[in-house]
Amino acid sequence: MDWDDLRVFLAVARAESLSGAGRRLKVDPATVGRRVARLEEDLGRRLFVKSPQGYGLTEEGARLLPHAERAEAAFDGASEALRGPEGLTGQIRLGAPDGCANYLLPQVIARICDANPGLEVQLVALPRVFNLSKREADMAVAVSRPEAGRLTVQKLTDYRLHLAASREYLAGHAPILGREDLKDHRFVGYIPDMIFDKELDYLAEIGVPPPPLASNSVSVQLNFLRQGAGLGVVHDFALAAAPELVRVIPEVISLRRAFWLIRHADDGRVERLNRFAALLTAGARAEMLRLEA
Repeated sequence: MDWDDLRVFLAVARAESLSGAGRRLKVDPATVGRRVARLEEDLGRRLFVKSPQGYGLTEEGARLLPHAERAEAAFDGASEALRGPEGLTGQIRLGAPDGCANYLLPQVIARICDANPGLEVQLVALPRVFNLSKREADMAVAVSRPEAGRLTVQKLTDYRLHLAASREYLAGHAPILGREDLKDHRFVGYIPDMIFDKELDYLAEIGVPPPPLASNSVSVQLNFLRQGAGLGVVHDFALAAAPELVRVIPEVISLRRAFWLIRHADDGRVERLNRFAALLTAGARAEMLRLEA
């Protein structure tokens, strides 16, 4: 079995289309189709079934997938071993929720890249869970620890959140001395039906109804608050980027969460990714201490 054919198989399985696989592999879709057909002929098995939704794995394809992923990890590990222990090189794609991606990770990753000039990092900020099995990213940061899947999980860092509002808003509205005063104020938060993780349902946790001003983006919520639109729950590490905001009754309402670094189980053999994960974890924890101080 040819490794290049397995590489094409993996690309189609993850993209669920010939065109998507072709973009990843930088070859035309017709070539991808021929390579898949050649692999199916060599194996005597049909690996994909085409439907209006794209290319889905057959039962035989699903059985082949974990073996192909292990072969990929072994190939990457061998390549890394031959390059030796010098600085990190190549491309790493990291997925993260937008609050983490906007206000914590950029400075951490910039320092890692300064120390490793041959390294290229793509930081994908999306308000949803990443699918590592489809290789949407090499690793991902999540706000909940996953309980299923062939994944390795480690805590990246803890973080805290508090109610916050702009000084302008607080000066123009009724004082907030305790939890009972919150009913007289307008809130900013997540769009309720777009909360992709229960850990993000902050307002429900503190007993506040769905907000009249809402967004699926942490950055948009923060900008609402900076414009004096109301009260909202804000990451402490993001407050440095919004000097207009101050914490509100922090001794009464204080939330604690964690970011988790998630990787595909087979990637534990790839030393380059192991080293990057270690640098990212150490850097994120140090930066969190600095920002929350």
